[in-house]
Amino acid sequence: MIRADRLTKRFGPIAAVQDLSFEVPPGEILGFLGPNGAGKSTTLRILSGYWPPTSGRASIDGFDLVRASLAARRRLGYLPENFAAPPELRVQEYLRFRAGLKGLGRGRRARVEEVLEQLGLGPRRRQPVGALSKGFRQRLGLADALLAKPPALLLDEPLSGLDPLQRLEFRAFLREQARQGTAILFSSHVLPEVEDLADRVLVLHRGRMRALGPPGELATRLPGLERLALRPGARPAEARALLAADPGVATLEESEGEWILRLRPGTRPEELLQRLAAAGCAPAEFRRLRPRLEELFREALASGEEEA
Repeated sequence: MIRADRLTKRFGPIAAVQDLSFEVPPGEILGFLGPNGAGKSTTLRILSGYWPPTSGRASIDGFDLVRASLAARRRLGYLPENFAAPPELRVQEYLRFRAGLKGLGRGRRARVEEVLEQLGLGPRRRQPVGALSKGFRQRLGLADALLAKPPALLLDEPLSGLDPLQRLEFRAFLREQARQGTAILFSSHVLPEVEDLADRVLVLHRGRMRALGPPGELATRLPGLERLALRPGARPAEARALLAADPGVATLEESEGEWILRLRPGTRPEELLQRLAAAGCAPAEFRRLRPRLEELFREALASGEEEA
């Protein structure tokens, strides 16, 4: 379990993170989404124990990161955005060194071999870290994070710089970790990555949370994103006139024989359909359209600009 309770981090007069609360239960992948400077990396550094919060609390697996910092960090694997390791060390040497620092004791050699095989690093065990490609350095960073079998993972832009095949392999590995009960929090500014991998999305802007939830449900929490696709039935001309005049319909567009309606905040799709049916203009088909994450992101940031 990863938990943040009203986290705030200030650097002088600047609030990088403000009153941020959320949790990631075991087995969930939470995607941290926001533009550059939104506060994503600051939050991850607080949760990793690297920085203390100005106010608020954070915990890993029930251990407070300030009051029980060592116990909390022992239960955490952290992959920073720019993972670095001594370039002269070989892959196997580096992981054995890190396993020793993490207190794995006699079992550290077996655990190193296990993560080498898990992440496809076995053939490169004797290769110097400095000779690894970006993709394999990311794998090494994740191997480091997984050495102590932590119940929680923090990953800062973990897919950055990877080629398409490496991204697929990395995502599959993270999903498997979640299936085994690991709580995973990862940040990204690439929307398709978050939509493809995350169970829930947290949108951060100017240090504040703007939205939190599964992408398919956020439309009900962000104004102006509810959309319907209707296929006209009887009396299409009258139906179109009714919809154009309805106060609950913001826009009506045609696309491949369907009418795409964008509803105003507070409009219930069921009531709109009932009004059409009462006028004898019931549609032949209708369906709700899941908003794209890009729309959710844009709407969340727009609401943040209005508050500012």
